[in-house]
Amino acid sequence: MKHLPLFFDVAGRKVVVVGMSAAADRRAATVRSAGALVVQVADAGTADFSGAVAAFIATGTEEGDRAAHRLTKAAGVPVNVADRPALCDFILPAIVDRDDVVVAVSTGGASPTLATVLRGRIEQALPERIGALAALAKTFRKQANALISQPAERRAFWRRLVEGPAGKLALAGDSAGARRVVLSELDGARRAATDVGIAHIVGAGPGDPDLLTLRAAQLLQEADAILHDDLVPPAILARARRDAELVSVGKRKGRASWAQRDIEAELVRRVRAGETVVRLKAGDPFVFGRGGEEVDALRAAGLPVSVVPGITAALGIAASTNIPLTDRRVASAVTFMSGHAAADATGGHTHVVYMGASEAASVRDRLLDAGVSPRTPVAIVENGTRPDERVVTGSLADLARLAVSLDSHGDAGPSLIIVGDVAARAVSTELPQLAQPRFAQVS
Repeated sequence: MKHLPLFFDVAGRKVVVVGMSAAADRRAATVRSAGALVVQVADAGTADFSGAVAAFIATGTEEGDRAAHRLTKAAGVPVNVADRPALCDFILPAIVDRDDVVVAVSTGGASPTLATVLRGRIEQALPERIGALAALAKTFRKQANALISQPAERRAFWRRLVEGPAGKLALAGDSAGARRVVLSELDGARRAATDVGIAHIVGAGPGDPDLLTLRAAQLLQEADAILHDDLVPPAILARARRDAELVSVGKRKGRASWAQRDIEAELVRRVRAGETVVRLKAGDPFVFGRGGEEVDALRAAGLPVSVVPGITAALGIAASTNIPLTDRRVASAVTFMSGHAAADATGGHTHVVYMGASEAASVRDRLLDAGVSPRTPVAIVENGTRPDERVVTGSLADLARLAVSLDSHGDAGPSLIIVGDVAARAVSTELPQLAQPRFAQVS
């Protein structure tokens, strides 16, 4: 992030605008709409910067802009110079203004046109009366926070206000009806407060944040605590609510980690304490994820639990690498297996081996013993669907050497082995100018 987005209260405060150009007039109008006391002058030589909290420069000439910039900086006032990012202490984003709801879009000066396009899309998506909904929430904020002590219950109340009948009435212009609904909600919240939380066993998918389900993304914003696998990447954890507690409970081969029983005990403890907990698992919770054990532990404790599926690694990586796991011309079945139990393989079949790269030789031998041809195509995919995804392809006979070649590039990420004729269809989607192609054929 190049610029830190801040919303600056300028109401009743002096802001100097230097220039009489159209760009200067637009800046003056924007700042004036926020309640600032705008002083607009033709050139900096006539400006009084004393007491100013900010200055905008748009003289229309480079010489005039630079002269005004020098005077403004000498006065110690933060300055924005139109179309000259190198001279700016701060930038002016594209703004969507809906009364109390303000959305700012910035590209850090890289492309004002892109920011304008994004602003137009946001304007189309935001209801015209969204400001009335914000005003409704502001009216009841102190009362709700005083009445509802549990953070999870409080967040649930505000979500109901925004997404439920009260919010819909506010957006429809019925402010009186919206207030009646909120008052009823507050009365119900006072009587129905609960001390028990809930656990959500959530699949994070193979690593690409855009492959999270809508439900998973919503729960990341609702959780008090997120107990996550070590394989869940930072880009997905960044989708969590800012004040959510992030607890790594991952298990990685060769590293100290949480025991499964300790994870289950922690889930039970937190839910009993009234927390909304997300147990975030790479891929899908019920595909080599031990999600079933955690559900059983929570149910045995009499605690509420839900399961949100994720795109399992096999499906996400197959799509990312253009490998159809089934293709009626060459493969009619798929087997998912862990690296500890690769066996019972037959021809005309796709085999997806999870967690098998470190045991590639054993996986190869078991598949060969089960009758799979040594010439069968294979692909090993590391960090599938992520920006640093890497794939090596070859034949089953060379599986161990393929795994070694992948590991030789440094600290290996999570990997998946795909065995079968469909693995030969892996196609690189990298741009030609990249120095290191994502796919490497090892022969």
